[in-house]
Amino acid sequence: MTDIRSTVSPMKRRTLIQGAGAVGGTVVAGGLLAACGSDDEPSSSDTSAPPASETTAPEGDPTTEGGAAPTGTELGPTSDVPVGSGHYFESEKVIVTQPTEGTFEGFSSVCTHQGCAVSMIEDDVMICPCHGSEFSAKDGSVVQGPAEQSLKAREVRVDGDTIFLV
Repeated sequence: MTDIRSTVSPMKRRTLIQGAGAVGGTVVAGGLLAACGSDDEPSSSDTSAPPASETTAPEGDPTTEGGAAPTGTELGPTSDVPVGSGHYFESEKVIVTQPTEGTFEGFSSVCTHQGCAVSMIEDDVMICPCHGSEFSAKDGSVVQGPAEQSLKAREVRVDGDTIFLV
């Protein structure tokens, strides 16, 4: 019977081990070189301007080309939002309420308790179906817990009969 170890020559084993070591060394060296060449911090000789992401835009109302105010994201008609209640716009994760006729308020529909969608509106209360937190349709404040923080306000604008998320 032939021993399988005798069929593999010592040279082949040595070559295999050396090859594996070379590949491993190349991977490690490549990683070190990549780390040294990072663009995270500019060199002391870098005289270029800061990246555009670090610049700030001038303050004031944003405008579109020609000076017109931007329309934002169209949510729907004002008729979808009853006076003294509201409407849940699932696609934008926002609730728009109309506490008094002609006054529209926007709120994030993400519950401040555990992140469920506040999707039910009964009269002047927005309700989270997960744990029963209730929020005021007037200002998003907590009416009943377990949530302890108000819903985040979202800016909405009415143009004619259409509601926009700004």
